[in-house]
Amino acid sequence: MGCSTLYHLAKFGADTVLLERNKLTSGTTWHSAAQVRALRSSRNLTRMIQYSVDLYSQLEKETGQSVGWIQKGSLSIATNQDRLTLIRRQEALAHAYGIRATSISPGEAAERWPLMNSEDVIGAVWSPEDGRVSPSDVCAALVKGAKSHGAKIFEDTGVTGILTENGKVRGVETTQGTIRCDAVAICSGLWSREVGALAGAEVPLWPCEHFYLLTKPIDGITGNMPTLSDHDNYLYIRDDSGGLLVGCFEPMGKAIAPGVLDENFAFGLLPEDWDHFEPMMINALHRLPALETAEVKMLLNGPESFTPDGSFMLGETAETRGLFLGCGMNSMGVAAGGGAGMNLAHQIVHGRTAYDLSEADAKRFAPVFNSVQHLMARAPEILGTHYEIPFPGKQLRTARNLRKLPLHDTYAQAGAKFGQFYGWERPLYFGGTEPELRFGRPDWHDAVQAEVKAAHTLAAIFDASSFGKIDVTGPDAEAFLLKVCSGHVGRKPGSVIYTAMLNERATFESDLTAQRIAVDHYRLFVGTTAIKRDLAWLHAHANGFDVSINDTTETCAVLGLMGPQAARIATEIGAAELNDLGYFKIGTAKIADKPIRAARMSYVGEAGWEITMRSEDSQAVYDALTAAGATPAGLYAQTSMRIEKGFCAMGHELDGDVTPIDAGLEFATRKSGGFIGFDALQDQRAAGTPSKIISLTFSNKAAMPLGHEPIYAGDKIVGQTSSAGYGFRVDAPVALGNAKGLRDGQQVQVDIARQMFDATVTLGPLYDPTGERMRS
Repeated sequence: MGCSTLYHLAKFGADTVLLERNKLTSGTTWHSAAQVRALRSSRNLTRMIQYSVDLYSQLEKETGQSVGWIQKGSLSIATNQDRLTLIRRQEALAHAYGIRATSISPGEAAERWPLMNSEDVIGAVWSPEDGRVSPSDVCAALVKGAKSHGAKIFEDTGVTGILTENGKVRGVETTQGTIRCDAVAICSGLWSREVGALAGAEVPLWPCEHFYLLTKPIDGITGNMPTLSDHDNYLYIRDDSGGLLVGCFEPMGKAIAPGVLDENFAFGLLPEDWDHFEPMMINALHRLPALETAEVKMLLNGPESFTPDGSFMLGETAETRGLFLGCGMNSMGVAAGGGAGMNLAHQIVHGRTAYDLSEADAKRFAPVFNSVQHLMARAPEILGTHYEIPFPGKQLRTARNLRKLPLHDTYAQAGAKFGQFYGWERPLYFGGTEPELRFGRPDWHDAVQAEVKAAHTLAAIFDASSFGKIDVTGPDAEAFLLKVCSGHVGRKPGSVIYTAMLNERATFESDLTAQRIAVDHYRLFVGTTAIKRDLAWLHAHANGFDVSINDTTETCAVLGLMGPQAARIATEIGAAELNDLGYFKIGTAKIADKPIRAARMSYVGEAGWEITMRSEDSQAVYDALTAAGATPAGLYAQTSMRIEKGFCAMGHELDGDVTPIDAGLEFATRKSGGFIGFDALQDQRAAGTPSKIISLTFSNKAAMPLGHEPIYAGDKIVGQTSSAGYGFRVDAPVALGNAKGLRDGQQVQVDIARQMFDATVTLGPLYDPTGERMRS
């Protein structure tokens, strides 16, 4: 990762130095299995790996240094129906991303891997473009290329301090002296958390033991073979020097104790642990009978670092400007390194990654995740998730209950099933037993249906307390927000404004609602997982404005009261004045003798208010609402209703590659300009680019779209779903999608695990398209 970032910074013309405490490739790189599998969970992560493949091939021509690229493909096998569904979903995704992938029979799979016991294999997917490289040779080629562009490398040079001034990087102290600089990229692998702490930055990653078995040459292996992925048995298998390399991502890994990987650990390994590896060895003996007589060369146990969510960290830190992260690679560092290094260098030089990589944003983790205790609990589970089936609704088990909503215990008593978001425990749905996860109709279907029905016919309570709340105050509050927000934030006090924060390309940094409480006081409501990123963005653009920016997330609770009975409930509990509020207006009242501020708005398409109160008052307010007939509803019901209403969400329909025009949200931007991104938006307006967000209704009620499925018009892929679920008010599976060139009412097909389902396109909301219901 460091060599790739160096190479790309040098190619961009930056004056760049790489510091290595020991020798290049020490730590993890030298013993990496170095698989390069292109397909990832999103288009841009896949694009990033594809860049790596192209780069590694080009490096040989550029530098004359071989990178050991072996392209023999990969074979993914399934031994149960759920795994078969998963690999066929991945095959469908590959087609959407332009990657060759084909379902093959168990017999053909056995022909491609003759050493495999295929008796229990029920299906497979063949990906011919995958391969592997020599990690040390890749580094050598990157270094050679970087030096040719003027970069310098200093090995045996440890970093002892990072100099900062007013929260910005100014230099690096090393064992060989001090270097003045404007930017530092931490690509320090296992030690990145310690290095980041030198500059006051949080880098939540932790190392685990990671195993693979090497054998001496065995009969039946001649030349190179495809990589065999037997994820039901937690294994990946390939040839190695005429023998076998059998690696695993066991269900629960082993965290490495603090202090084991000290500054002297460079090309070392950890002790063999045959007791821990034994279950994987039994699985391997089942899959590869030839292992019974093979001679073992070694059981390699090397460290690898993992993050709390299994994705790497890339980009500028929230705490220190000019400090960038390229670490926490979760055992995909060689595959990702080429493209990730290019994107990190691009951000350092140009202020942004080459394309949206928000799932890897360095600012996405809550501070609570940076504790040693929580990381040591979570990292071993993350290692195991690599080969688990990612069923819809699957939740991590470790490092839970880190942050609880003010009403957490009340929700638990009501039977809430919780999910973790930015450390918060949020109710997903209420009632029912612990769910059995599957790709078919989920166990929570009926519970969510009941919650939607309550919001649609009576009144439901949606807890939004975990949403980030940022108070912007001061004489320049309006002028500042007119610069950083594209919406109509100049409206008079008492208004609610939906707005985006855009970058210079006019793509989304965030979307939010702003409540103008007074002339000099706004409260911004941002996504639960966006608070750290949005605070950093606001602070970065506040120079020259007389404003204060404060995080008030935990001091305020927010309860959404939604449904046709909301007006009756407001009157019954003594807050009848709320019924006089206009849509997207705010007003004050008292509920249970507690002061509240209510905003007349709706994220679910039913009439109601989002009610803000002091956190300590939330129980009294909640009790008053439920005593008057409201019932709690969870995130799954909210998401279903959001999709029916065609409301876009960050990370789904909106990201750093999408503009308000793309998303059909141009109406929420000011034509008068004056905000970041206006010029780029004007250019797009002139080009006449049409909206590309569509709604889909499936004709077959058994369809189970999850998002990221390809959309076909005839035999051509024209887009991809972004959010999906069951629409209980329209009584059909529904989805939002990104597509162009489709017309209202057009019939399309959606590929769900290689089965085509018919769907109808709607250019607008599926439910209450005029919005009359939520305004009345």
